[in-house]
Amino acid sequence: MSVDHTPPTGELPPAREVSAAHYRGLLRQMLRVRRFEETCAELYSAQKIRGFLHLYIGEEAVAVGALSALSDDDPVLCTYREHGHALVRGVDAGAVMAEMFGKQEGCSRGRGGSMHLFDAERRFYGGNAIVGGHLPPAVGMALADQLAGRHRVTAVFFGEGASAEGEFHEALNLAALWKAPVLFVCENNLYAMGTALERSEANVHLTDKARALGVPAEEVDGMDVLAVEAAVAKAAAAVRGGDGPRLLEVRTYRFRAHSMFDAELYRDKEEVKAWQARDPIRLAIDAGKRDGLVTDAEIEAIEQSVGEEIAAAVAFAEAGTWEPVEELLVDVTTPRPASTPLPSYHPEQADGWDGPRVVTCREALKLALREAMHSDERVLLMGEDVGRYGGSYAVSKGLLAEFGEERIRDTPLAESGFTGVGVGLALGDRRPIVEIMTVNFSLLALDQIVNNAATLRHMSGGQLSVPLVVRMATGAGRQLAAQHSHSLENWYAHVPGLRVVAPSCVQDFRGMLWTALQDLDPVVMVEHAGLYNLEGELDPNQGPLDLDKAAIRRPGTDVTLITYGGSLPKTLEAAERLAAAGVSAEVLDLRTLRPLDDATILGSVLRTRRCVIVDEGWRTGSLSGEIAARVGAEAFWDLEAPIERVCTAEVPIPYAKHLEEAALPQVPAIVRAACRTLGLDADEVLRG
Repeated sequence: MSVDHTPPTGELPPAREVSAAHYRGLLRQMLRVRRFEETCAELYSAQKIRGFLHLYIGEEAVAVGALSALSDDDPVLCTYREHGHALVRGVDAGAVMAEMFGKQEGCSRGRGGSMHLFDAERRFYGGNAIVGGHLPPAVGMALADQLAGRHRVTAVFFGEGASAEGEFHEALNLAALWKAPVLFVCENNLYAMGTALERSEANVHLTDKARALGVPAEEVDGMDVLAVEAAVAKAAAAVRGGDGPRLLEVRTYRFRAHSMFDAELYRDKEEVKAWQARDPIRLAIDAGKRDGLVTDAEIEAIEQSVGEEIAAAVAFAEAGTWEPVEELLVDVTTPRPASTPLPSYHPEQADGWDGPRVVTCREALKLALREAMHSDERVLLMGEDVGRYGGSYAVSKGLLAEFGEERIRDTPLAESGFTGVGVGLALGDRRPIVEIMTVNFSLLALDQIVNNAATLRHMSGGQLSVPLVVRMATGAGRQLAAQHSHSLENWYAHVPGLRVVAPSCVQDFRGMLWTALQDLDPVVMVEHAGLYNLEGELDPNQGPLDLDKAAIRRPGTDVTLITYGGSLPKTLEAAERLAAAGVSAEVLDLRTLRPLDDATILGSVLRTRRCVIVDEGWRTGSLSGEIAARVGAEAFWDLEAPIERVCTAEVPIPYAKHLEEAALPQVPAIVRAACRTLGLDADEVLRG
C-alpha cells in the first residue's frame, strides 16, 4: 500500500477564538524548541554532546500544540526524540542541556542523556529508547489514576514505527479493554529510522489499526500547531470524561536525520525540501501576522529572549560538574528500610487458626496474597487466568470473589503488555503483583522487566521507583518437555536493579510476598512449580521474612551444600543419605538470588571447608558458576577440595520421564559430588 509523501499545501486556516497572548506563547515554545535543537546539533559537532542525538526539528508543532492542551498534572511519556516535549512541559532548559552533557546538574543527574530525560515533579516520565516499550507503562499509569479516582489523562507520544511492535497492539487492546484514560499520540514522520512506512506496513493507515483494537482515532495535520492543540483538547476531554482511550495520528516530518549518525541515504532531497517549505514555525508566523496575532517586533523580541535562554542553558551545562565515580552505584536500587512494616490483616487469625497447621506451599502463598490484599488497598493481582480460572496452579482460587475484578484482574495472553502495565501501575503508586504463568512465557516480557522496571530508578537519577512484584513458575520434573521446563532465574539474577527471590518451603511462600511488596524496587519471585504441593507446618504467628539473608536449613560441619528453590528437598535428602554414612552436611538455602548473601555463604564454607552447589539451571552461565567464582575468590586458601557443581545436563529438557530425570540434578549426583570433596567412595555411601 502506497503512502503520499507530499506535504499539504497552502497557508493555515484563520485562527478563531485564540488570543494574541496565547498565540505568542505557542510561537515562543516552538522557537525555543527549534533553537535548543539547533544548538544541540552544533554542540554535538563540537563533541560536547555524545551518544545518539535525535533532533525534533520540524516536529515542534506536535509537542507544543499537544502539551498546551493538557493539564500540568497529566503524566507524559515519550520516545527518545523528547527534548521538545521536556522543554514545553516545563523542564528547565539548563537542566535538559546539562543532561545532554552528562552533567550531574542534568534533569536525570547525567544518568540518562539525550534519550532519557526525566522530571518526576512535572510528571514527565522520560524518553524511552525501546521503540514501543513505553506504551504498556503508559496504560498502567492511566489505570493507576483510574483506580485512585484521579481525573488525569496519560499522554504517550510515539512514532509510526512503533505501530509494528507487539507492544503497540497489546497496549491499545488493554487500554480499550479497561477503558484506561490514556491518549496515544502517534507522530507519523513517515520513516522509522530509514524505513519508509509503506515498506514496513501492509496497512499504512495507522488509525485503522487503532480502530480495529477498539480505540477511536483521528488524523491531524502536525504542521499546524492550532490544529494539533484543538485535536488534543477534544480527545483529552473525551478521555478525561471516562470515554476510554483515544489515538491521534499526527502527520509531521523531521527535517534532520534520524540521529546525528544518520547519512540520510533513504529519502529524496526534494521531498525534504517540500516539507521544509511547510515549516510549522514559518506557517505559524505567517498566519499570526495575517490574523493580527503577532507582529514582526514581537517575533524579534521572542527570538531575542529565546536566544538568551538557550545561551544561558549552554553556560549552565558548561559550568556543570561530573558525578563522582564514587556515586556510580547510587540509586541502582533503593536503600532498604531498617524494618518491614507489619501487615494489618492476618488471614490465619481471620480463619480461626488456633495453632500451627500443615499446609501446602500453594495454600501458604494464597494466605500471603490475602494478607497483602486486605492490608494494602493499593495491592492488586493481574495475569493470565488469575481470576475466574483461579490461577494456572490454583494459587488465586477464590480471590476474585473476595476482592473483585478491579484487584484480581484477568489479562489477555500478552505478557509484555500486562507486565508493562504493572510497571506503570507501580509508577502510579499502586503495588501490583504480576503473575506470569511460567518462566518461559516471561521471555516475552523481558523488555519490560529488564529495560524498564530494572533501569528506571538509576536512569532517572533516583527520581522514580518501580515497586513491582513479578511472580513466575519455574523448573522441570513434571514431564512438560523443553518449552515448559526452564530454570532461567539466573538470567534475572544477572540484572542490576532487580531483586530475585526463590521460596523453597511453606514459611517462605507465606512470608516472602509481603516483604517483597514493601520493596520500592522490582522483585522477581521464582516459584518452582514442583513445590506447590509440598507440605510443611506453618505457624499462624509467622511474620514477614528478611529477604537479605540466606537460611541454614540443616547445620553441618563437613561440607556445605548450597541450593535454592525446587532443589532444596533433594539436597536435604542427600544430606540425610550422607548423615547415614557419618558425613555432617550443612544445607544452605540461598532464598534470595540477587543480591546473594555472601556473608552467610562464605561463613558456611569457611566452617566446612568444602562446597557443593546444586542448581537446576544449565551449568554453562549458571548461578552456580557465579557462586563458585565468589567462593573461590574469597575462600580459596581455606578450601580442602575443589568446588563441585551439580547442574542440569546441557540439553533441552526431554519429555520422556527417564530422560528428564537423567537430565536434572538428583540425590545420587549430589551425594557423589559431596563424596568427591571428602575423598569418600560414593558407591559405598549410596548403598548405605
